[in-house]
Amino acid sequence: MHRYDIERYLNVRSAGGADLGPDGRLSFLLNTTGTGQVWSVDEPLGWPEQHTFFEESVSFVDSSPQRAEAVFGMDEGGNERAQLYLLNYESGEIADLTGRPEAKHRWGGWDSEGDRFAFASNRRDESVFDVYVQERDATGDDAELVYEGDGWLSVAGWSPSDDRLIVHEAHSSFDHDVYTLDVDSGDRFYHTPHEGDVRYGSPEWGPDGKALYLVTDRDSDTLRLERLHLATGDFAVVASGADDPEQTNKSGADDSPPKPGGDDGWNVDGVAVHEESRRVVYSRNVDGYTEITVGELVEPDRIDPFPAPDLPDGVAGGVSFGPDGDRFAVTATGSARNANAYVVDATTGETERWTAASTAGIPPDTFVEPELVGYPTFDVDERRSSASETSSRAGREIPAFFSVPETEPPEGGYPVVVDIHGGPESQRRPSFASVKQYLLNNGYAVFEPNVRGSSGYGKAYAALDDVEKRMDSVADVEAGVEWLHDHPEVDPDRIVAMGGSYGGFMVLAALTEYPDLWAAGVDVVGIANFVTFLENTGDWRRSLREAEYGSLDEDREFLESISPINNIEHIASPLFVLHGANDPRVPVGEAEQIVEEAREQGVPVRKLIFDDEGHGFAKLENRIEAYREVVDFLAEHV
Repeated sequence: MHRYDIERYLNVRSAGGADLGPDGRLSFLLNTTGTGQVWSVDEPLGWPEQHTFFEESVSFVDSSPQRAEAVFGMDEGGNERAQLYLLNYESGEIADLTGRPEAKHRWGGWDSEGDRFAFASNRRDESVFDVYVQERDATGDDAELVYEGDGWLSVAGWSPSDDRLIVHEAHSSFDHDVYTLDVDSGDRFYHTPHEGDVRYGSPEWGPDGKALYLVTDRDSDTLRLERLHLATGDFAVVASGADDPEQTNKSGADDSPPKPGGDDGWNVDGVAVHEESRRVVYSRNVDGYTEITVGELVEPDRIDPFPAPDLPDGVAGGVSFGPDGDRFAVTATGSARNANAYVVDATTGETERWTAASTAGIPPDTFVEPELVGYPTFDVDERRSSASETSSRAGREIPAFFSVPETEPPEGGYPVVVDIHGGPESQRRPSFASVKQYLLNNGYAVFEPNVRGSSGYGKAYAALDDVEKRMDSVADVEAGVEWLHDHPEVDPDRIVAMGGSYGGFMVLAALTEYPDLWAAGVDVVGIANFVTFLENTGDWRRSLREAEYGSLDEDREFLESISPINNIEHIASPLFVLHGANDPRVPVGEAEQIVEEAREQGVPVRKLIFDDEGHGFAKLENRIEAYREVVDFLAEHV
């Protein structure tokens, strides 16, 4: 089998963020130039036209409902202080709508005429978000402050009558509230009183403006699609993750792992409603794979389904309806398929791919699909509830994706990269990853665990790593390595820990807690010290992160005890630390201090800091430099 270098894999393109405009134009983000820019096509697989030409990545594009124009977002150097810009498709002109580079701007959508738009911003106070409305041809200070917030607010769309906005507030990743806001009066109406942690996500206006459709776990371990009647406050379940009794694990294997979170089905993880046609698209997250349902609201809480779209097995989302609701655009990717934009006929399910993101000359049939596996962890016996649960699968199992090269293993077995996702309220899902495919093409196996604390398996599973239980998730990684030791195709002496953001913390914690297991570690924008991380992260993020990790006021001693920087004397493996100097989430000081301390312990350490990057590496030339060095590091130590 031909082997390709890392630069070739990093040149595999992705097309996403698909958006259908009023004239049939499909706008999307494509990274052909090295960063995601706005492109468009007028027909399936047509020749695309590029509309933006920046060194920085564009984060989204949203077409006007009436005019040949769109708003897009972009920050500077990865600092996440996104500004909003107006793109005129006909003239090519671009206008800066916000002009406040010191503030974050979170897009809230166009009104139905495309005359105004809404957004949330922390202009007034960096730690909180307010709601603004702005005329399409206004700029900078012309935005009208319509509501002063006191937390992490976002705007989720205009009512059909253009007089109200949905306002979403996140207290933590698993505790939300939803309001409606009268734009003229500034009055805010609270619709989600609750006790404890409850999620209310993906809120959409119903066709008549009298109800909202959203996903919530208010009476369930997992998210369900429900209708909220605004006048009465009553909820009605429209669809749950357990509706289909024939639902099977996407791995296709009879012995695929059971869902670790319980018996409430899978999450309904998103919904889109087209108000005029009453058409609805919602998705389930089944073992990480997306299942999309399309239908029509024939009653307020009943959807009659249409044929399902024919999308690649993997992950799909970002639904954008056309103006008549007769079709919608969606972005889809799979483990062995790079991301592309598709357009689906809503009533027939007929699906066409509209973009042709390049695979950089690498034959797509060389990309490897993973196997979905489950492995027992340290508390495997805690969930055995009856004498009938006697199989080796009884008790808690951790789901993971395991990929092996398509070549015969070497005599001693494959080296393995244990790739740990960030979040921690995130999930490793079967989407395309160029670095993973490079590793597989060059003889490495890849193991991707969804340890406790991961989303996608219910709120009980996600809460298993909260605050004082933090290190239980690291123990899940250790259990995964023990499972790998028993695998006949694995070399137990060549196992690497790699991860980014919170996954970077997991790498450092795994190296300090279980030093004998690892041949090397790669920490990308990771947390080394929870105290300094919480002290220095963006003001707007601190309260959300304290809800997950513990507070500086009440849990400082515990946070210090689990911080890898304070256990660095145990590390024994070579370490590579990569970071962006502009990172507003995990400040670059986390990298600097772990490198300094590890070197003092005599640990072989590499460090690579990019001055023009933030929380991750957005620019192609930086990604190439970063992962070339990672490849060299692995070749040297593994």
